[in-house]
Amino acid sequence: MIIPPVGGLGATLSLGQAGGLTPATSAPAVGGALPGEGTAAVEGAPPSGGGESFGSELTEAISALEKTQQSSDSAAQALATGTVKNPESAVVTVEDAQMAMQLAGQIRTKATEVAQSIFQTQV
Repeated sequence: MIIPPVGGLGATLSLGQAGGLTPATSAPAVGGALPGEGTAAVEGAPPSGGGESFGSELTEAISALEKTQQSSDSAAQALATGTVKNPESAVVTVEDAQMAMQLAGQIRTKATEVAQSIFQTQV
């Protein structure tokens, strides 16, 4: 299953053979590309390139999601008040933000399931 790039969330993600999320090829995102986009982190290896950690990447992704939601809010407001010049563009912006939020929710759910699975693993 391939999840398409949405808003500014970053690289395309696909479900790997073991059921985990694995980075796929990087595609330009609607909201702009994030630094370090499309790089795969190997478990136990230090972050490649700019030395960014998982926490900083997560913070950047959440920040990009927030910006997408803010642009969606302003587009919806302009659409509701009739001040928008291109209604199609406003609707696409709102739909992109909705898909970005759904993707973030799916990633959160999958991460929670993985964490619970790790905690339940007996050594």
